[in-house]
Amino acid sequence: MARAGIYKSEVLRARDKLLATGRYPSIDAVREELGNTGSKGTIHRYLKEIEEEGPATGSRVAVSEAIQDLVGRLAARLNEEADERVSMAQTKHAEQLSQQQQAAAALTTEAQATRQQLEQTQRALADEKASHAKTSEELRAQTLHGIQLTQQVADLQERIAAEERHRQSLEEKHQHARQALEHFRQSTKEQRDQDQRKHEQQAQYLQAEVRTVNETLATKQQEAVHTLQDNARLLGDLSRAQGDLHQVQEEVRGLRPLKDELGFAQRRVEELGRRLVEQDAAVQQLSTSNKELLTKVDEVLTAKQQLELALATARSSVTAQEQVVASMLERLTATPADPDLAAVKDAEVGGRKVTKKAAVTGT
Repeated sequence: MARAGIYKSEVLRARDKLLATGRYPSIDAVREELGNTGSKGTIHRYLKEIEEEGPATGSRVAVSEAIQDLVGRLAARLNEEADERVSMAQTKHAEQLSQQQQAAAALTTEAQATRQQLEQTQRALADEKASHAKTSEELRAQTLHGIQLTQQVADLQERIAAEERHRQSLEEKHQHARQALEHFRQSTKEQRDQDQRKHEQQAQYLQAEVRTVNETLATKQQEAVHTLQDNARLLGDLSRAQGDLHQVQEEVRGLRPLKDELGFAQRRVEELGRRLVEQDAAVQQLSTSNKELLTKVDEVLTAKQQLELALATARSSVTAQEQVVASMLERLTATPADPDLAAVKDAEVGGRKVTKKAAVTGT
């Protein structure tokens, strides 16, 4: 369990220990060295005070510690700058990415709404086309029916004309028969006395012929009456057909606004298609910008890796320099401790003093 508080001396010892092992004395490293004890704010305050105080007066600081402290500060500053740059780049990229995503979402929503509107327009257009096709089919059927009725009326009129010609022919025959009868009567009146018997026979014969002609005339008159009735009926059919044709023409005139609406819907569909193409181009442009931002982030991460590699190289160089300095310090420390070397040095110093004294006295 962590203690309630820590002392400045403990932070100083943990810092010196980390420096001695070649590690940078960061707040987390010092706290880990203290056994995860103490707050980061207190550790930061003690480290700042220790850096401001510097080495104690009269104390000797090893060269390796000074170099290690300098390298540690440089590494800390380098890490801070790299972290700041990476953080700024990540923040900027996150903001740009969020803006691009919002814009893309807005464009996607608008594109979906446009697609839905286009689908509705297409469905309405399909319905209008189906209705127009159905109406056109009905119009063609009515037109064909009208043509058939017109042909029937023409045929009936031809039949009526033929019946009229036949009736006129019968009337002419009847008139001729009357004229022949009248001429026969006159002839028989003149020749009554001479040809009484012949006249009677001829009269009987002519009466029989007249009856036959009358019967034929009555039959033809009945046929003419029937023909006139058929003509009246056909005229009624013709008037109804003309009424149907007029109604079809009215329906055709009523279809003209639908044709105009259909043209407007087609122009609207074309405009929506152009807008959809423009929106797709904008989405592609946003995707390109997003790829460029990702490329920049990769470049920043690459620069960070290069900085970390340079830091590792500097640390290895410092470690090598520390080893060299340590070996030099060991050599310097081992030189006074050798008694033979000390005696030789004292003898050399004594000989120099005697020589100098003899030179002064002149002996």
